[in-house]
Amino acid sequence: MLTSLLRVVLTRSLYPVVFKSRNENKLKFESLEDMRLYVHIPFCRSLSGFSDCTKELYDRNKASSYKKALLTEIDLVCRNLSAKKHASSLNFGGVSPILMVDDLNDIVEKLKSYFIIDGGIGIELNPEDATQNNLIKLKAAGITMVNMKIESFDENCLNKLGKRVDNLQEKTRLVKSTGFDAVNFELIYAVPGQMDRVLELDIKTAFDCGATQVSLYPFVDLAYEDSKLKQPCEKNKKRIFSSLADYCWKMGAERTSLRTFAKKGTKRYSHSTSDYFLGFGASAATLIKDTLKINTFSLDEYEKRLKYEILPTCLTLYFTKRQRAVYYLFWSAYSLKINIEKFERFIGVSLDKMFGKEFYVAEKLHLVKRSGNFYVLTNKAAYYCHCLEQLYKVKYFDRIRNKLCGEAYPDKIVLW
Repeated sequence: MLTSLLRVVLTRSLYPVVFKSRNENKLKFESLEDMRLYVHIPFCRSLSGFSDCTKELYDRNKASSYKKALLTEIDLVCRNLSAKKHASSLNFGGVSPILMVDDLNDIVEKLKSYFIIDGGIGIELNPEDATQNNLIKLKAAGITMVNMKIESFDENCLNKLGKRVDNLQEKTRLVKSTGFDAVNFELIYAVPGQMDRVLELDIKTAFDCGATQVSLYPFVDLAYEDSKLKQPCEKNKKRIFSSLADYCWKMGAERTSLRTFAKKGTKRYSHSTSDYFLGFGASAATLIKDTLKINTFSLDEYEKRLKYEILPTCLTLYFTKRQRAVYYLFWSAYSLKINIEKFERFIGVSLDKMFGKEFYVAEKLHLVKRSGNFYVLTNKAAYYCHCLEQLYKVKYFDRIRNKLCGEAYPDKIVLW
């Protein structure tokens, strides 16, 4: 209800958001600035558990076939560039992208033949995969940033989540000693029975073990398939997050996004706030100008399309001007501030003209405050944005994911 109301109010439209089955084999992005790159690696060691991403049991032959298709997609998307283009960053994601560690160098070099990567190359890394051999290979492939899904250093908490990693702190210190520019540890809070002092110790341990930043995610029972733990109430989650934010501040860490706290003066690991992005691989998304496109989730169909040099797009959303403006504002708010002049350059209409009334009300409610050329989110607004993100995930993203997991190329998806 809330998400639908916000959509109507902010877009000034009663019409739904509609993804259509339309595929364009040439993407126009050469003139766009502030663009990041993403590569999806779908392979995993086990199909048990839950993931938002495409999951495929690892097999060397399947991985080789997927790599071939991936390199073809990069060529198809980029072959019309007149010169190398700057990209703010490159990130490898998925369930266990380390399973293709021996292929990363070829993928990176292919992308570097079209792009100059300014801000570093990152990868999602499961703690159990943090071996010396893997870390050496990552460095050799040009990886400079690591995101580790730690969840907790507390054994009791990990047991509740159905997780177990031997020598966890030793593995995190090994990552630190390898010398990556940025290391982000993802931690879970509001697990039933988890005490505040345990959470604070998790954060302290993370920074002591080499994290340059930590990202805090609330416990979501649906994310743990076999868990019988109950979802904590919103009031309790809000209290816990507020307490943790204060603790991070006392430790000298600064808040850099809705859920991330970083050591001052360190390089940031972030892949959520660029104006545009190009996604490669099955289930990857691409955002260029006023268009959002999603690749098919089916590995077989992904490879089949690329065998005939056809981009594997399964759904495309063409934004209206106001839809694009709302999308831009939300992801700008993710970094806790909105650049007023940049909004006008990007959208072509002043922020005051398009959303003046909304920001007037937001100021009166102490959700934002004007600071020079920026609107800065208050802690209260940051928490509400975090809650909205979770609502939209259930309302929109999960519906899209569920549809595409069962149908490679649907005719359309209508989101009210």
